[in-house]
Amino acid sequence: MSIRERLSGNEAVANAMRQINPDVVAAFPITPSTEVPQYFSTFVNNGSVDTEFVPVESEHSAMSACVGAAAAGGRVMTATSANGLSLMWEILYIASSLRLPIVMSCVNRAVSGPLNIHNDHSDSMGARDSGWIQLYCETNQEAYDNILMANRIAEHLNVQLPVMVCYDGFITSHSIENIELEEDDKVKAFVGEYNPEHYLLNKKEPIAVGPLDLQPYLFEHKFQQAEAMRAAKDVILEVSEEFAKMTGRKYGLFEEYKMEDAEVAIVVLNSTAGTAKHTIDELREKGVKAGLIKPRVFRPFPVTEIAQALKNVKAVAMLDKCDSTNGAAGPLYTEVTSALYTEGITGVKTVNYVYGIGGRDVKSDDIEKVFTDLQEIVSTGKVENPFRYLGLKD
Repeated sequence: MSIRERLSGNEAVANAMRQINPDVVAAFPITPSTEVPQYFSTFVNNGSVDTEFVPVESEHSAMSACVGAAAAGGRVMTATSANGLSLMWEILYIASSLRLPIVMSCVNRAVSGPLNIHNDHSDSMGARDSGWIQLYCETNQEAYDNILMANRIAEHLNVQLPVMVCYDGFITSHSIENIELEEDDKVKAFVGEYNPEHYLLNKKEPIAVGPLDLQPYLFEHKFQQAEAMRAAKDVILEVSEEFAKMTGRKYGLFEEYKMEDAEVAIVVLNSTAGTAKHTIDELREKGVKAGLIKPRVFRPFPVTEIAQALKNVKAVAMLDKCDSTNGAAGPLYTEVTSALYTEGITGVKTVNYVYGIGGRDVKSDDIEKVFTDLQEIVSTGKVENPFRYLGLKD
């Protein structure tokens, strides 16, 4: 039977890590992810886990230690945010290219500069092409649940890629919500033992990890990595189905909210989806056929599935909590419009809104304005400016 609790997102994630009991956790503190290794270190100290906790001198060292421990055959976890993720940059690519199933909590925060410790998605979106699977979470419950599923996904023989579980700094990480925790023995049985095929400490199979890889082979190795990312989609769904049988909580590649007859819709990640659902409920009472797509899986991106979910709407807005600074659109807009084009869906009008940079509040009035703009686009059949900013001061 699930255990009812009231926890912050960081507490929930640390408790999930306690239940998983990884072999190694290497971490360096950075707001707002600091609490995750802080809470977990108390479990190490009081004997709740037998994890080797490695306090390091930087985030670069943290991910380097994770790579070494995972290559040696350990189940490895960590957490970071913003500039910390940036400092890991070199090692993120090494972890994924070496096919090491590390699990990391990425507590989303604006990347400096100027210095800002509040929430946007510039950190994880900057790392979106580093070869890590990316799962996004609206609530504390989703953060806890996705951490429980992440090791199973990462360690699957068809995948063997690291997983980044992303949730909003302070909004989710520090806010206390009601949550259902699973019993320790159930979690242990669900996650299972980690028995890697190839690892450095296997004396029966001497191997090299991270050797020089030049023209004869690197292309093929990168192709294998890409194929593993594609295979991860089915594995994510398989693990999610098994998780649903254990908990009753169902997860797909994304959540659809009132999309059955939606004429206008928004696509948005993480905690803003809660505000959007509230706004959609109010608009529905006024007769507006509004709907929502909330991606859970951003890498691998569910091209066919998300395009099919949007094919019947007349206009859709993608809300990006970061700016690609590319003179055009944010990453979520780019991915969704590419999916629509790839699937041959040309009748849907699209518009991008960059919002919430550096923790700027987004309110139900802001979301309502987006839907008002979408209704105007449907009415006129024109998108005057596809690249817009929401909540920007004049």
